Amino acid sequence: MADTRQNRDMQTRAASSDRPKHVWTPPQVLPDIQKRDGWDHRWVRTSLVGKADNTNVSSRFREGWEAAPKSEYPELQVLTDRDTRFPDNVEIGGLLLCRAPTEVMKARSDFYLQKALDQTIAVDNNLMKENDPRMPLFKEGRSTVSFGSGRK
Repeated sequence: MADTRQNRDMQTRAASSDRPKHVWTPPQVLPDIQKRDGWDHRWVRTSLVGKADNTNVSSRFREGWEAAPKSEYPELQVLTDRDTRFPDNVEIGGLLLCRAPTEVMKARSDFYLQKALDQTIAVDNNLMKENDPRMPLFKEGRSTVSFGSGRK
């Protein structure tokens, strides 16, 4: 009986250019917000496991965030939840689109940055008061590099 199969060495694979070039990625849950001059945006949680989270919403409002009006974000009007507690605003999946003036959020960021720096300094000072010159916690060494003339 004669073998009609071709030798594997004679077969070639399809070129990589024949393969599809599109790579699928899963869709995002929240849409990207177009930047608006003078405003920072943030999604604030309004509910957790089906229960309203009024404490979180009110604390974010006290920080300076306000609910973004739906009328100013026409690209998001189609995506909002049906049974929302904020019908004039954008709420998607228990998250409310909020905005705050950029200068207020800059001041908030500076405040927390200064607070973090103060805490770091306090920890360093507390650690250094335990330092003993006979057994230092940190060895402040200096090294130098010198180049010779190349002669022996």
